[in-house]
Amino acid sequence: MNKNIFRNDNRIDYGVILPVFILCLFGLAAVYVAYDQSPIFTGNPAIEVWRQVLWYVIGIVAVVIIMHMKSKWLWKLTPFIYGLGLIVMGLLLKFYDQATFEATGSRNWFRLGGFSVQPAELMKIAVILMLALVVTKHNATYRKVATLKTDGLLIAKMLAVMLPVIVLIMLQDDFGSMLVFLAIFGGVFLMSGISWEIIVPTVVVVLLLGATMIFLVLSETGREILSKFGFSAYQFARIDAWIDPFHDMQGSSMQVANSMMAIGSGGMLGKGFNVSDVYVQVRESDMIFSVIGENFGFVGSTLVILLYFVLIYRMIRVCFDTNNEFYAYIATGIIMMILFHVFENIGAHIGLLPLTGIPLPFISQGGSALLSNMIGIGLILSMRYQATPEVEMNEKRKRNR
Repeated sequence: MNKNIFRNDNRIDYGVILPVFILCLFGLAAVYVAYDQSPIFTGNPAIEVWRQVLWYVIGIVAVVIIMHMKSKWLWKLTPFIYGLGLIVMGLLLKFYDQATFEATGSRNWFRLGGFSVQPAELMKIAVILMLALVVTKHNATYRKVATLKTDGLLIAKMLAVMLPVIVLIMLQDDFGSMLVFLAIFGGVFLMSGISWEIIVPTVVVVLLLGATMIFLVLSETGREILSKFGFSAYQFARIDAWIDPFHDMQGSSMQVANSMMAIGSGGMLGKGFNVSDVYVQVRESDMIFSVIGENFGFVGSTLVILLYFVLIYRMIRVCFDTNNEFYAYIATGIIMMILFHVFENIGAHIGLLPLTGIPLPFISQGGSALLSNMIGIGLILSMRYQATPEVEMNEKRKRNR
């Protein structure tokens, strides 16, 4: 009995759990400060903290369930999860939350009683699973006879997974989520085994397109062209705020400028818990890193960033320690999802990148994003939990030789 318990303990990767747990503690503290020090919030900040705790509990339940799910079941369920996700995303175009649409122009939220749900966050997991399934199936068939033609076929299959999602995201006017989906696609694409004869030209084309986009958004003529392709005025305003965060302190650039001032005012060690002299809009969600910077300073901010690096490192280690191609591609997608969220969110806070409305994983308030991140952690933990008996058996065989 004791041996079984010990074995099960070895199957749980505490190196992944610990940084997530500490990040969640930072999240609870930051959410409390964001509400308690808000000049426009009149409710009880403790209620908002308990709401966040509720989502953490739901996320933990999801982690435990997914961790115990056999890979063969995940394999079989993936097409249904992806299909259901597309249906929900399609329904969102008709049954979106009117209040959110009137405030932001975005059609990416459902209203369920007192809760708002953003299906795009959960769709990220569905896309990761489907891409992993498609790549694994393709490689199982063509790995030994791989050519540029078969690589092209794989790219077509991956695009068939991505294009419906991208179209639905564009119809919802959710540019930030689209960038995350593209980052996920890029990560799986690079790791899929496609020939470098295709990867290198593709990377060059992407860089050229990126440079062209930057050129277009910086000129009036370019903005007129982009407007015809669905770009909105608020997106151009965010670009202007990125270029010069202090050009419109009472308008479009106020959020970025105040965020930079809040983080800068924290100094080396911060002002202390629950102290806020600079108000930043939506600092309980997308702008929550400004709370960490102001309260905990450079040291606290650096600790948070290091925790993310430790988490990414541990996820990569799990990926190398397991011998399951399907899980390896899932891990690649989850790593890219979390890494892009962290890079974009913190980069936007300090003026390195434009604001896109992307939350900070495990810290920002928001049930949909938090649940998506926790499901991703559950899948990572499942890799070791499900693979360990096989790994132990292989090691035992090696010792007996």
